[in-house]
Amino acid sequence: MPILHAYDGTELAYRLLGEGVPLICLPGGPMGAGGYLGDLGGLSARRQLVVLDLRGTGESAVPDDPSTYRRDRLVDDVEALREHLGQERVDLLAHSASAGLAALYAARHPQRLRSLVLIAPGTRAVGTEVTGKDRRGAGELRRDEPRYAAGRGAPEATRPGRDAGEVTSAAEPFTHGRRDARAHAATTSGQTDSGAARVHCRDGAFDPTATATVTAAALRDVTAPVLVLAGEYDGGPTPDRAAELAALFPNAEFAVQRGAAHYPWLDDPGAFVRTVEAFLDPDVLSVQAGGIRLAHRAWGDPSAPPVVLVHGRCGDSRTWTRIAGHLADAHRVYAFDFRGHGLSDWPGRYSFELFRDDLHAFLEARNLAGATVVGHSMGAAAACLLAEREPGLIGRLVLEEPPPPFPLDPPRGPAERPDEELDFDWPVVPSTDAQLNEPDPEWWGRIGSITAPTLVIGGGPASRIAQRGLARMAERIPRGRFVTIDAGHLVHTGRPDEFLAELRAFGLA
Repeated sequence: MPILHAYDGTELAYRLLGEGVPLICLPGGPMGAGGYLGDLGGLSARRQLVVLDLRGTGESAVPDDPSTYRRDRLVDDVEALREHLGQERVDLLAHSASAGLAALYAARHPQRLRSLVLIAPGTRAVGTEVTGKDRRGAGELRRDEPRYAAGRGAPEATRPGRDAGEVTSAAEPFTHGRRDARAHAATTSGQTDSGAARVHCRDGAFDPTATATVTAAALRDVTAPVLVLAGEYDGGPTPDRAAELAALFPNAEFAVQRGAAHYPWLDDPGAFVRTVEAFLDPDVLSVQAGGIRLAHRAWGDPSAPPVVLVHGRCGDSRTWTRIAGHLADAHRVYAFDFRGHGLSDWPGRYSFELFRDDLHAFLEARNLAGATVVGHSMGAAAACLLAEREPGLIGRLVLEEPPPPFPLDPPRGPAERPDEELDFDWPVVPSTDAQLNEPDPEWWGRIGSITAPTLVIGGGPASRIAQRGLARMAERIPRGRFVTIDAGHLVHTGRPDEFLAELRAFGLA
């Protein structure tokens, strides 16, 4: 393991996992080694994880002065690691008790922080105590699980800071959402220094009239983006307590991972990685829309007329990059990932109506009433359904290769999931195939209620979409027009120049 020397000469060990821009990772405990973090659910495939063993834990040396275990003094170890890595500014991730250490670092070195990720964060450093009522309330959320009766009497066993051996089988329901706590506890056994943990929290480190108050005030001056991620079933902190912490930062994003407890990267690795990756990518924004976190990208002047680009099934917002770059000369362009796609949430339930609701919620969340909406395939169907339901919400409508609302003939048979890793949630396919085979008759019945000027773009003979059906859609829409670009189903990627020319003819600069 690589080694660096702290300010007092203590040797500190750290692990390097993956490649890319470094992400410093601080383990909880308090005073735990970093081994239990693993690769953070596969996050190492996106970033280089720099996992520190706090002094006196794991492979790091025991300091000569035990008082240096105090949380406020560990800030200097984090700064020493930054200097050792040669980074002018760092991305910092902290779990559980080390969120307090990260908060102190942010308060003391705000100019060294590029971004901050706080996972199931401890809140004592800012004067917020997790109560027994919080833990009991979290336990009550699990009352329908078989292990609830055995675990309800042991919520305190799950308090962060307890040695891994103290997390008994009775406490399993309170610490993990979907994974056997005993198996995880076995991997963390011996990684927490309980003696160091007692020093970590004493001698003024949490004086509510001094350190906590000063830290909370200082965090209001931290301008770096902050993600606070809580587990739905976590009792320490509950989502409400974590939200209080997020509110102290002027540029914070708050997220709750459904079905997760105190170790969200174990409970649902995919959900965890998507949320953190979206946050860490400077080109990706996120918004909570209708209870779903929708990742999106934006181009152009924020004051320019808005255009929203909506991708097709199994795609994501990146398919629009070239088109967005051209439109951004005269527009503020947004492209978001639908639920179940890309870096947005994958809740597991999908339908054209839910995709319609995603688009509606995104327009409302970004205050984009009157925007031009350009949709491809599934996204075009969702935009069409929204224009039917909410006449006037969409200023102009472009439907590229939408599936006509007529039963498929012949109908699609059962789809077989590919073996490779997917950038979308597979249940999207069978769910929407079923609707394509037997679409709701009201989809066609209401199409004449669309009031927005509408351009329907077909891909010509090479398309798998029936072009006669697209022509009928355009005829039925009062202000509709149909054009053909001989490109097959992927018109905007196969023939981007011709696609843009049709948009310009439709009135987009």
